[in-house]
Amino acid sequence: MIKFPNLSPITIGFILAIFGTALFSLKSIFIKLAYAEGLNSDSVLMIRMAIALPIYLVILFWLSRVQTKPEGLNSKLLKITFLGFIGYYLASYLDLKGLEMISAQLERLTLFTYPIMVSILGALFFKTPITRKVLLALVITYGGLLIVFAKEVSLSGEQVPLGTLLVFLAALSFSFYVLLGKQMINQIGSLWFTSLAMSISSIFVLLHFGLFSDFSNLSVTPMAWLWLGLLAIFSTVIPSFMISEAIAKIGPAQTGIVGILGPVVTMGLAITILEEVFTVWHALGMVLVIGGVAILTIRSKPAV
Repeated sequence: MIKFPNLSPITIGFILAIFGTALFSLKSIFIKLAYAEGLNSDSVLMIRMAIALPIYLVILFWLSRVQTKPEGLNSKLLKITFLGFIGYYLASYLDLKGLEMISAQLERLTLFTYPIMVSILGALFFKTPITRKVLLALVITYGGLLIVFAKEVSLSGEQVPLGTLLVFLAALSFSFYVLLGKQMINQIGSLWFTSLAMSISSIFVLLHFGLFSDFSNLSVTPMAWLWLGLLAIFSTVIPSFMISEAIAKIGPAQTGIVGILGPVVTMGLAITILEEVFTVWHALGMVLVIGGVAILTIRSKPAV
C-alpha cells in the first residue's frame, strides 16, 4: 500500500488518479514518435514490456521480503493471469495495432469510452440495471466518437475503420479488466495485483514476439530507445501503480471522473507535438465524448 502522510485516502486517491491519467495520456504520443523512427506495433509493445518487466519483478521481490504474502494468493493466480492477459497484453496489442492506422486523437477518444462499456458489461454479467443516465451517456458519447470517426475517414482513408475497430476492442478488453480487477485489488492490495498482472502480461508479450517475430530484423535507433524508455517507465510502470491504487481508494467510477482529463491532454499533445489535424469536428466530438462519460461518472457513488 502506498503511504502519504497527513492526507485523507480520498485526497490521495484523486492525486494518484490525476497524475496517473496525465502519464497514461502520454502513451499514444510516445508510441507515435516510436513509429516515426521505423518501428511497428509488435516491436514497440515487446520493447516496452521488456523494459517494464524487470521493474515489476523487482517490486514483487521487494514485496515478498517486506510483506506477508496475501492470504489465498496462489488460488487467485489463475484469475490474475486472465486479468493480466486481457488488461495489458490483449488490450495493448489491439491498441497499438489500431494506432498504426488512426490518429492519436481518435485512438484516445475511442479508449476513453471504456466507462460506458463497463456499465453495459455490468448489466450483462452482474445484472446491474441500465438506467436512463447510462443510455443518455451511451448516445452522446458514441455520437461524438462517430463525428470524429467520420472526419478521420475523410482525412486519412480506408484504414481508419479497421484501426478504430481494433482500438474499440482494446477498450472492451480493458473494460473487463477494470470490472473484474476491483475485487482482486481489494483482496490482495494494489501493489501485489499490479506487479503480478503486469509481469504476467509482459511475459505474454515476450512470448508473442518470440513466436511470431524475428529478432534479427529488429533495428532500434537511439531516438526510438528514448521514446520507448519514456513509454515503459512514465506511461506504463508508474501510472499502472497510480491508477490501481486510485481505484482501491476512490473506486473505478471516481477514477473515471479524473480520466476526463486524459483526452484533452492527449489531443493537445497530438496537435502540438505530432502536428495532427484538429478541426471543429474534432472539437465537437471531443466535447460530446467527454460530456457523455461525465454524465455517467460524475454523479456515481464510489464503488465499495
